[in-house]
Amino acid sequence: MSSPETTSFPAAPKGALGRTRSRYGEQTIRVVLTVAALVSVATTVGIVVSLVPPTVEFFTAVGWREFFTTADWAPLFDPPAYGVLPLVSATFLITLIAVVVAVPLGLGAALYLSEYAHRRTRKVFKPVLEVLAGVPTVVYGFFALRFVTPALQEYLPAGLRPDVFNAISAGLVMGIMIVPTVASLSEDAMSSVPRGLRDGAYALGSSTRVVSIRVVIPAALSGIVASFVLAVSRAIGETMIVAIASGNKPSLSLNPLDAMQTMTGFIAQAGSGDLPTASLDYKTIFAVGALLFVITFTMNFVSARLVRRFREVYE
Repeated sequence: MSSPETTSFPAAPKGALGRTRSRYGEQTIRVVLTVAALVSVATTVGIVVSLVPPTVEFFTAVGWREFFTTADWAPLFDPPAYGVLPLVSATFLITLIAVVVAVPLGLGAALYLSEYAHRRTRKVFKPVLEVLAGVPTVVYGFFALRFVTPALQEYLPAGLRPDVFNAISAGLVMGIMIVPTVASLSEDAMSSVPRGLRDGAYALGSSTRVVSIRVVIPAALSGIVASFVLAVSRAIGETMIVAIASGNKPSLSLNPLDAMQTMTGFIAQAGSGDLPTASLDYKTIFAVGALLFVITFTMNFVSARLVRRFREVYE
């Protein structure tokens, strides 16, 4: 019997599959990305280092109990009062109003762009929606003061008309401001869901509504939660809208029709004044800023845990 013929291939040159020379472009990119990461970490560390000493000096003079349990905030008056509860309640109330506006609008826009809109429509609508994210916040603030508040005063019943400065107009406009954040990030998360999951649901006779609610949203839940938390963090840290529209009157109230002052609003007011840098009044800025930093850090920490818990990995 004759042996089967074998086909021989020429041997590959030695070192042909390996790198023949150093890739300086790859090394440069690695260095640039490393520097960017280090700058981000160094910025966070710098913020903490700048906040800690004045905050410690403030609490040495005032005390934790007065700061967190009393309801009078007047650090720039005589006699001073250092109860931060009015600022915290106003911050969370306005943020809650913004979330109530932004979450349904943003999630609805994301669902439309991801599941219902035609590709050409998506290419037009998504950039237009993201334009809202580029509008300066001071413009939003004057829009709330000069348009939203007069409209509420004109069309609401007499007993429900807000003051000139109020929390509801600031919350409504802030919600409009963070809609692009929720919509864009949620739409990206929904678009990353594998097409096979949708096709399997459609093959079982599901409608677009059922596929969107029972397949796409659960599969993209980690990205949607991340968009919510990022939007809330931005709302809590927003300054110009609340400084212009909600007023500078610290009041422990849950009535959104009243004037209120948030933590960022106080920082903007006190930071724009002529306060001696060594005074206790000046150190209140750092104390409120440290509290705001802790709140935002806690939210991001919790959101990271939630994202890891609900994250879906597809191969």
